[in-house]
Amino acid sequence: MYAISDSDAFPNERESVQRLAPQPRTVRDTGLADNFLGDLVCKHLHDAGVLDMSRLVERLALPGTVLEEILAFLRKDGRIEVLGQTGGQSMRYGLTERGRGAARDALGRSGYIGAAPFPVSAYRSLLKVQTIHHGRVTARDMHSAFQGVVLADSMLDKLGVALNSGRAIMIYGPAGTGKTYISSRLIRLFAEAIWVPHAIAVNEAVIEVYDPQVHQRLDDNPQQNKLLLDEGIDRRLVCCKRPIVITGGELSMEQLDIRYDPSSRLYQAPLQLKASNGLFIIDDMGRQRMAPAQLLNRWIVPMEEKRDFLNLGGGRHCELPFDLVLVFSTNLNPLELADEAFLRRIGYKLHFNYLQPEEYERIWRQETERLGIPFDPVLLRYVLMGLYEPQGMPLVPCHPRDLLGMALDRQRYLDDSGPLSPRELEWAWQNYFVQLDSLG
Repeated sequence: MYAISDSDAFPNERESVQRLAPQPRTVRDTGLADNFLGDLVCKHLHDAGVLDMSRLVERLALPGTVLEEILAFLRKDGRIEVLGQTGGQSMRYGLTERGRGAARDALGRSGYIGAAPFPVSAYRSLLKVQTIHHGRVTARDMHSAFQGVVLADSMLDKLGVALNSGRAIMIYGPAGTGKTYISSRLIRLFAEAIWVPHAIAVNEAVIEVYDPQVHQRLDDNPQQNKLLLDEGIDRRLVCCKRPIVITGGELSMEQLDIRYDPSSRLYQAPLQLKASNGLFIIDDMGRQRMAPAQLLNRWIVPMEEKRDFLNLGGGRHCELPFDLVLVFSTNLNPLELADEAFLRRIGYKLHFNYLQPEEYERIWRQETERLGIPFDPVLLRYVLMGLYEPQGMPLVPCHPRDLLGMALDRQRYLDDSGPLSPRELEWAWQNYFVQLDSLG
């Protein structure tokens, strides 16, 4: 599985998406109402002034046959008019006075002006077809994905089994032991392409799902884009890598529910919905502004029932599949965050600890190679025996990168060159760690 190209999905999954979301040929095929699409076209014309068919196709991500049906409906209703052709080829369309009034009314109800949304009923099926819980991770996959990473084989195996389980994972241990780095690298194990809607329609509410800061498109090059269109997959879906969302102490409860902006009249998807079919890492668990119990309780139903209930406001709710790998990462003792009864709901609790000297040496060697400086075993021995050991400082994976980097910073400042010396590493040590004796 790991060797699959980023631009490929498993053939059976690609075929399932094609069957589930083919290019619509009529308005009925879109799963959206005539009036809804008519209002959306009017809002685009109100925004742009005049548009021809090719621009409408681009803006609404709908085929020309569907748009012709909508435009005929709008012309009959007196909301649009034909303004002639561009270069004698394409008809141009603009709003009538009646159409401008209708567009303003539509904007008063919803500020969304974008691609036609995907129906929520079809989206539920799409999430299930593209599930990340396919149980395909093997030991070989894990070792390929983490090649060159200093991590015990036993921990790799635990992570692999946890991923296949479909259950939430808690990674805990001291700061700097690589929890965030390792957990974020897990997404490499899921290299299939998935399809993400620009937005979904829940009755009259349009919720924006595709986020360029989260979803990395795979259909930007023309040759690949043509391939996807030839396959006949609905243009309202964007071909992307499986997403990864990492959030830390800045996380708030509001970000975990649908957010409505009354000024723009737009609905934004919560973080876990943007992470659907991917990886959602809650980093620095216990450092958020809300109590840990409040945040953990938010996940009880999604973890157990594999579905999430989102609040649209006004007493309206939307149920969606909860399909993602949920990872909690914390520097705190898990028993300080929740009781044992709750922790049992989280399938796997994996403890990351400090390094052994031989593991530290492997990372030190990797960093010297990355920085283009010679590996000096005598210098490393001085760091371990002359700095770490006397102070009882634990060996942490991020230290080699930081100490070597600071020593090189000083060398560049002094316009010096040549191999690093113990004096330079001692200087880096003194400025990297808090010196408690200087605070007395």
